[in-house]
Amino acid sequence: MITVSPGARITSSAQPDWRQLWRDAVTDSRELLDLLDLGHLADRLPAADAGFALRVPRGFVARMRKGDANDPLLLQVLPQLLELEQVPGFVMDAVGDLASREAQGVLHKYQGRALLIASGSCAINCRYCFRRHFPYGDEMAAAGQWRQALEHVRQDKSINELILSGGDPLALATSKLEELSHGLAGLPHITRLRIHTRLPVVLPERIDAPFIEWLRSLPLQKVVVLHANHANEFDEAVDGACASLRDAGATLLNQSVLLRGVNDDASSLTALSERMFAAGVLPYYLHQLDRVQGAAHFEVSDDRAHGLVEAMRGCLPGYLVPKLVREVGGDPSKRPL
Repeated sequence: MITVSPGARITSSAQPDWRQLWRDAVTDSRELLDLLDLGHLADRLPAADAGFALRVPRGFVARMRKGDANDPLLLQVLPQLLELEQVPGFVMDAVGDLASREAQGVLHKYQGRALLIASGSCAINCRYCFRRHFPYGDEMAAAGQWRQALEHVRQDKSINELILSGGDPLALATSKLEELSHGLAGLPHITRLRIHTRLPVVLPERIDAPFIEWLRSLPLQKVVVLHANHANEFDEAVDGACASLRDAGATLLNQSVLLRGVNDDASSLTALSERMFAAGVLPYYLHQLDRVQGAAHFEVSDDRAHGLVEAMRGCLPGYLVPKLVREVGGDPSKRPL
């Protein structure tokens, strides 16, 4: 593991190349089970990964508990037969993304913010992903040096915050991100850049020296919204990545998804808030599951969700209790619950 003290900067010699680690990710469900001494469960796997490919970095696998079929990290990534069930109310486009399309790779749902689908790739494929059916091949804001996306943002002066999402925007090479920042240089109404990414958690080596130099150089307010659902996702390498992001001037937030069998108990959610704050990350949202086809087995009832948040309030300071929300297509913001 790489240990980085608070405020320390990652150097290029401190860690292996993140692109090679990406290529070395586990993509076979049976191999994943074998690595965890769970090969006897292979006959429970769906054919062809239930239509959504398995991908998980080996560093993330190393944080899973061997021999535990209910490990909370494993359950987030292992294909299950339950994904094949057709459940009423669970649809392909769970949050109305396609209806909010304004230009190639640009989703404009909320006042003052525009979201760019920067990449269709992720270092890890979460089974509950609300964009698991998204047509990434047609919607890539980074295509053509970001021209269509930047033109939309240029014309709409009401936009002051740009959100990079995906997939995962940090799947892009830093040189591709530099193309975007060059394009933003002529847009004075953009004052804030927000990056939604899971990579600092699942592949912390991505937060390398060139990326940090790029992030530090941006003359904008910078917010990095991580995505972790369980305290076990954090280790020393993730702590180091978070320290480097903060050192580059980024405010760090986290959004989680409430998932049955993964974090739907007060002790797990409380431990997550405490662990992320120890890494310098503030809780932001606790999402109720987006009702995407293939993820119904993760759903937790609203009544239970309310009870869990109330339990968190009883043992945590208010700033460590995330807002419980649901995204509803057409709403002007996330819907508080």
